[in-house]
Amino acid sequence: MIFSILAFIALVLSIGIKDRKKSLGVQSLNCLFEAIYAFMVQAFTGAFLSIANFIRTFIFMQSEKISKKLYVLILILFEGIIVVNCIYTWNGWISLLPTIGSVIRTYCLWQTNMKLVRISGITSGILYGLYYFYYQSWFIVMGDVILLFTSIMSIYKYDKSKKGEK
Repeated sequence: MIFSILAFIALVLSIGIKDRKKSLGVQSLNCLFEAIYAFMVQAFTGAFLSIANFIRTFIFMQSEKISKKLYVLILILFEGIIVVNCIYTWNGWISLLPTIGSVIRTYCLWQTNMKLVRISGITSGILYGLYYFYYQSWFIVMGDVILLFTSIMSIYKYDKSKKGEK
């Protein structure tokens, strides 16, 4: 239970950070805590994806230090890991929820465009929220619901109103 609370706290903290690199750092902690918790409740698709997402997020923090060609290969590698993980940890249709959420989130984080990060918060909030609802992981569900609503509000504030950051 403690790891689901830590995942929730890290997710909530990452939402309020405007600096992309710092936000990704806190999000990587969220992924690590989610992975530990998911292993404990035997949600293996989510657990392996959370580990991959932890590594992915940490690497994406270093995007300016990586050549463009290598950065494209890193995207392909992580998208492939997500699909292969779904195949090997298949536990019925529920396994598709975090898989689809991770594919979308990985692409959006790879782009380095904060608008896409905010959009991926909606898809991740819905898909991961439903997945962890199935596994009755209430603190993670609460974090995903907060991510969903915060992403919607941020899109409205920054992207729809054209007043905020681009």
